[in-house]
Amino acid sequence: MATSAFDDKSAPPQAGELAAALGGASPLWDSLVAALASQHAPLSETWKFGGQKWGWTLQLKQRKRTVLYLTPCRGHFVAGFAIGEKAVRAAHQTDLPAAVLGAIDSARKYAEGRAVRLEVRRKRDLAAVEKLAAVKMAN
Repeated sequence: MATSAFDDKSAPPQAGELAAALGGASPLWDSLVAALASQHAPLSETWKFGGQKWGWTLQLKQRKRTVLYLTPCRGHFVAGFAIGEKAVRAAHQTDLPAAVLGAIDSARKYAEGRAVRLEVRRKRDLAAVEKLAAVKMAN
């Protein structure tokens, strides 16, 4: 079973299907995408299929640079980042919650940076995702 609620390679999720899968997290998804579009304009949205393990994920890019990936799950979603070491250091200089800093520090390292994944289930989770996106894009 894929991480995403959508694992059919033949078709990316449609708006109605996305809202149904996200359930109560659907307004959070919409709010986050709108906030990021405002903060990191111009922002493009592209659905990517990550294979049977990951399923469909929405890539949000500012020009050629990926801001983050949003993976829709049942009742919540996951915000995924590739965070470089400069941004890791900058994140530690902010007031991000300790749990988020712990996720950054324990994230697996790749050539593109650390693969940080944050679950979004409640409105309070959005602030940390927005702040980490800002830190990443500034560094």
